[in-house]
Amino acid sequence: MHTVIRQTTGRDFADMESALARLLDVMLVALGAALASLLCLADPALSIVEASFVAFDMAFAILLLPWFGVYDSWRGRSTWRLSVRIVFGWIVVQACGVAVMFLLHRTASLSRLWCVTWTALTACALVASRLLVHAALGRMRRAGRNLRTVAVVGAGAHRDGVIAHIAGSPDAGFRAVATLNTWPDSEPDVAGLPAFRQLRELADWVRREQIDEVWIALPMSEEDTVLQVLAEFSGDLVNVRFLPDVRSLVMFDRHVVDLLGSPAINLMASPMTPYALLQKALFDRLFAVVALLALGPLMLSIAIAVKATSKGPVLFTQRRKGTDGRVFRIYKFRSMRAHAQQPGVVRQATRGDLRITRVGAFLRRTSLDELPQFFNVLRGEMSVVGPRPHAIEHDDQYRGLVDGYIHRYRIKPGITGWAQVNGFRGETDRIEKMQRRVEHDLYYLRNWSFGLDMRIVVATVVKGFLNRNAY
Repeated sequence: MHTVIRQTTGRDFADMESALARLLDVMLVALGAALASLLCLADPALSIVEASFVAFDMAFAILLLPWFGVYDSWRGRSTWRLSVRIVFGWIVVQACGVAVMFLLHRTASLSRLWCVTWTALTACALVASRLLVHAALGRMRRAGRNLRTVAVVGAGAHRDGVIAHIAGSPDAGFRAVATLNTWPDSEPDVAGLPAFRQLRELADWVRREQIDEVWIALPMSEEDTVLQVLAEFSGDLVNVRFLPDVRSLVMFDRHVVDLLGSPAINLMASPMTPYALLQKALFDRLFAVVALLALGPLMLSIAIAVKATSKGPVLFTQRRKGTDGRVFRIYKFRSMRAHAQQPGVVRQATRGDLRITRVGAFLRRTSLDELPQFFNVLRGEMSVVGPRPHAIEHDDQYRGLVDGYIHRYRIKPGITGWAQVNGFRGETDRIEKMQRRVEHDLYYLRNWSFGLDMRIVVATVVKGFLNRNAY
């Protein structure tokens, strides 16, 4: 067994960076409060009550923000997720500060405008500081400094993909410096990198050159090789990471989660993280409230028109599936004449369908019949953006015919979605149409971001209300 004492310069730098980040965050909390007082208070000097509130928040920031992982190494990880964590952590800090002031019966002395402005300014400052630091580190790393050297163990397309990702992400601060080809008889070495054929030769070179990390890029079936690498470096202070090749197994992502204290790789599970779900839920509720308040007069006018021009209820309800297949009642403005339906059979609307009323044709063409679904969003049954829910009878029909169909229900269905703004809406008279719609829905699930949701909302407003496939 080889025991190597590595230089601690990198660790010392990381510790110093973390300490400076904590100090900077505390300073930004105080500066945010001071700037808010200049903008919102007649007397910019903070009172004793306000100064005490700021002091409590500074203490809570020191105690609570580390729980959100904002001071861990985010090398190679999403700055967007870091920004969400720091904002969420700051909101928790502020909530704790308000709770203390409430217990001290001092909340009545605080300016609400000052508190809100302070919260917003500090959140922006915390995010901006992280983005500036990451931009500066990215520039350093592109210049060849602050890099972590990596030796990659593996073979084939997966190994080449890992090395290509390292080369294509210079801001992350990793540099591939060597490989161990585990299939030397069938796979070529990587051009431009030193290549080893024996694990002992690679290990001696890693120790001699003080390489920072060893990445194992192998299929899960190569357990013996993985164990050999772990045994070889068990006495060394070198980071060994396993990047398993699960591309043929994974439906959405390859994130490792903590499950009952053990690491687990998501093969088929919701691609949305708890932070993303919380963010999406907050946006849905706020958007639904604003939409219902703004569109209330229009919805009332539509209800009157529907009732006055045909017999039957104003709203049409139908059973649909939501998250994880839970059934709910979806709301729409009725666009068809009242008619009897055969049990277990749903007949899709077609062009020139005689069941559609004159008002209903306009509502369907402009998608105004979907507006009552904001009540479904408010109830938590739907999202503003997501895969469109189909009739349960159609679910039963297509889940065995269309690849990945059932995975549309990994998240809440939406009023609008990626498939709809790309023209895949309306009648699905051919299996190919449903296949294309599902492909777009799965793309949305794999690539979700708040920015993509905003893009879909804007596209829906701009072009989604007038669509030649809607009838």
